[in-house]
Amino acid sequence: MIVTTAELFKHAYGHYAIGAYNINNLEQTMGLFKGNVESKAPFIVQLSKGARSYTHKLMLESMMQTADKIFPDAVFAVHLDHGDEETCMDCIASGVY
Repeated sequence: MIVTTAELFKHAYGHYAIGAYNINNLEQTMGLFKGNVESKAPFIVQLSKGARSYTHKLMLESMMQTADKIFPDAVFAVHLDHGDEETCMDCIASGVY
């Protein structure tokens, strides 16, 4: 389930840490989701401006939406890790971040 980072932090505050992981491709995405589903730990997926260029933003956004369907028990947020104003606005407009 894709949630906001605010929701993750509110639930975790005073109880546990939340891991944040950068991904660039499908293999990293599958490993991240399989590992975190087994641990039942909420997490943050960080997508950088560079990853959005390397893999293409639509591919990364589609991978997040598809992972949400394949791993319905995974609780995660999607975060832009370092971006300029244009990239931030594009991420917000996508509705995935």
